[in-house]
Formats: sequence, C-alpha cells, structure tokens
Amino acid sequence: MQNKAICPTHTATLLVCCLLCACGMKTQAQSQARERVKQLGHNVSYRIEGQSTFSDHDSPLWLNANKYGLSSISGNNGYIRVGAFRSTETDSTYNWKFGYGIDMAAAYDFTSSFVLQQLYADIQYKKVRLSIGSKERPANLKNPQLSSGSQTFGTNARPILEFRIEIPEYISLTGTSNWVGIKGHFGYGFFTDNNWKGTYTEPGRQYADHVLYHSKSGFLRFGNEDKFPLIFEGGIEMANQFGGIIRNYPREGESLPMGHSIKDFIEIIYSGGSDPGEGVYANAMGNTVGSWLFSLSYKFKNAKLRVYYDHFFEDHSQLFFQYGWKDGLIGIEFQLPENRFISTLLYERIGTKDQSGAVYHDHTEAIPDQISAKDNYYNHGLYTSWTHWGQAIGNPLYTSPLYRHDGQLSFDNNRFIGHHFGISGSPTEEIAYRILYTYTSNWGTYSAPYDEIKYGNSFLCEIAYSPKRIGKHRTQGWQAKAAFGLDRGEQIGNHTGFQLTISKTGWLTK
Repeated sequence: MQNKAICPTHTATLLVCCLLCACGMKTQAQSQARERVKQLGHNVSYRIEGQSTFSDHDSPLWLNANKYGLSSISGNNGYIRVGAFRSTETDSTYNWKFGYGIDMAAAYDFTSSFVLQQLYADIQYKKVRLSIGSKERPANLKNPQLSSGSQTFGTNARPILEFRIEIPEYISLTGTSNWVGIKGHFGYGFFTDNNWKGTYTEPGRQYADHVLYHSKSGFLRFGNEDKFPLIFEGGIEMANQFGGIIRNYPREGESLPMGHSIKDFIEIIYSGGSDPGEGVYANAMGNTVGSWLFSLSYKFKNAKLRVYYDHFFEDHSQLFFQYGWKDGLIGIEFQLPENRFISTLLYERIGTKDQSGAVYHDHTEAIPDQISAKDNYYNHGLYTSWTHWGQAIGNPLYTSPLYRHDGQLSFDNNRFIGHHFGISGSPTEEIAYRILYTYTSNWGTYSAPYDEIKYGNSFLCEIAYSPKRIGKHRTQGWQAKAAFGLDRGEQIGNHTGFQLTISKTGWLTK
C-alpha cells in the first residue's frame, strides 16, 4: 500500500527528467535531475492511529468537536486510521517543491464506515502553492488545541475537496526588513456528502446535493517579532455554497437545479447573480458566509500575550458596519514563561444573539427600503446549512444538526452566548495535558425560539503520554491519549464519556 502511494510521483518525475534530457540538457543538469528524482521519495512520514470512544448517551461535545470531522456523536464509536505524507518543507532548498498525502480510516458508528479523510497533492514554487484534493487545514489566528474554533473555516467538519492557489505562509512586502507580510488563498471545490444526505434526511425534507464550493481569504501582518515585540494580523475569510440540485423543492419529489455555468463561477467570486425562483426578492447567488479576523500580540522576554477577534457575517448585512458588529468571538491567549505546570491559558467569549436584528425584509419596487436582518447564522433557505457530513463547518458551539436526531440538516440553535476556557501544559517531557470548559446560554433561532433559555456545560480533560523508552526499548513516535468528557444541561443533554487514542508516527524513508 505504501509503495503504491509513492510510485506515481516517482514515475511522473522520471518522465519529466527523461524529457529534459531529450531536449539536450548538459551532463551536470542531468545528474542534478536524477538526484532530484531520488529525493522525491525521501522523507515520507506515516501515521497509524486507533481510537475508541465510550459514552452513556451521545458523545460529549469535546470528544467529538474540532477533529476535522473524523469523529462521531454516537455514544460508542471508533476508527483505525492509516496515512502517509510528504511535506513541501522537505524540499526547503529548492524553488519547486512537491508534497502529497493519503489518509484513510475504517470506522464504526460514524456517518460512513470508510472515511477517505485526506487525499491531496501540493505543487509549490517558492512561496506560492497549488493544492488539489481534500486536506486538513488549520484555522487562521486560533490556537488549535485550546480554541473553541473559527466561525467560517473551522476544524469541526471533514475537509472539502478543493482546487486552490494559495500563499500558505506570510511573504514579505517590504524586502528583507519583513515588516509587512501577506498571505491568502483562492479556490473552488465541491462537497462529498451527497449520498449520505440522501439517506440521512427525513423523507420529504429539503436538502441539497452535488453542491459546489468557492473559498478565498486574504491576510496582512504588520510587524517583525525579531525586531519589535508588537505584531498585528488581520484579514477576511469568505466561502460560498452554489450550484448543485435542491431536492424536495418547492415540494416533495420535485427538484430545483442551480446554476453551474462559467458565468456562475465568475459571479460567485463577488457574491453577484441570484438564485432561480427569487423573483422580485432576488439576492446574491448561493449561500455566502465569512469572517473578519484580527489579532494583536505582544512578545515579552519569555512569554506572549495575544488578543484576537472573529466577526462572522452572512451575505452582506454584517460584512461592513451598517448594522453594527454586536456579534463576534473575542479571545485572549497567554503563553506563560516555561514551567512544569501551565504553558498556555485561553479565554473566549462568543455571542451570536443579534444577527443584525429580528426583522427581515428585502426591498421591492413598491417598498424600496431594505432591512437585511434576521441573518439566521449557518442556515440557508435553499442549501439548508453550513455543514459537511452533518457537522458544522465552523464553530461547534453552533449545535450541529446531528445532535437533533430528527433527519434534518438545519441548525435549531444559532443564537447563543458562550464562555470558553482552555488550559494546557507539559509537566514532563513525556506527558502533556489540556483542559477545556465551555458554558453556553442558548436561545434557539429567531424563527423557532426556545420557550426558555437552555444552558449547557461541556468539559474535557485530556492527557497525552509520549514515552521515549519503555525499559530498554526505544519508543520514539508512540503516543497514548486518554480523554474524559462530559456535558450537562438542556442544550444537548447529559453525556459522560471516555476516549482512548493510540498512535504511531515515523518515517517510511529517510
């Protein structure tokens, strides 16, 4: 299996070298090309992992959330996972860099029994990369271990298959001084949960399949931490669901095909166009979501303090300041001086109650005034919801539809206030831990508010053990993680669970 994953790259590279040789390259260049072929197979890492979760009811929130969708809300679930990867960082001395990955799992009590979690290829020239496939990508300006998650491009759902051009790391706009940097991406893709939606959705309920995807982002960084301790980062993330077919619309058994022409691919870039059937209430095409992200950090001699903000918007109503930015996620992260007990403290406050207000009205010829309120975060009239395989693509505190257990893919709770705390540390070189606690007050949605506020408490304690030796035997690359999670409250119920993960990482070649 591992050799088969590497051979296509070897073959393609050998063909390239043969063509170059045929064109009359000098002997020295031929020798360099042959050496390049050999190196393409080097430094391929592997990961083997097994996980089991045991719960009395549904899986507790933090045993399920922010695992790139390789998780399940079922009370007892698990998987065996195998992956092989080659990073573009392996080619750090070359202008052209190549990377790839294949990552799959056999699972039980998941939304599917076989999960092709990642399958991608990266081709990079200097700092610009072409990335094709499904790939786990970290959230921007968030602590991956402690944060509750980003609101647009989070880490809660399975990766979306995407073709993107990106600058993954900041490149300097001010030469060697490196005071101003820029990064971003632009891509198209499609969702892979078509068959699952058809079987999961309650008969007669509306859902969308064969949905297309567009995403983009752009960030600026001001400051150079090596020369001055204060750094500011800011930018925007945007995504769109478009195209596909809306099933059971406008009534059961009927379908509404959506646009997928070249014109649609162009109009979706600037959220133009409109959807079929909108008539006088024509709005932007598809489902548009996005976030403004900002971060300000200060580096002390042996510590670091960072404050950040994540402002989510649907369509255009909170893209700018017309309705005020009353909703958002604000966080503070403190990396302490090196010690044996606590390395990082984090607090986040997220509020989504306002949504531009409770009244919605699109302008018409008879009524030219427009009030673009009632944003209904993560829900959409045609595309149902901002989900992939039933999990919220963004922040998991928006209660994912899978927790509804009613065959619907819409969010029944997107108006809430949450307080989230995270602590991590490493008492020894072999032991690390993290603790998460979240408290939420939930109001449901504007269209279907709860009769009374529902409260929720979610807790996680996770300990990771990475032994260097057991007895006389070296155990490099082995890790065992034990996690205890619980939920208490009316929002998703009372759940108690335990999760055990054992993994082995290493190199296939060196």
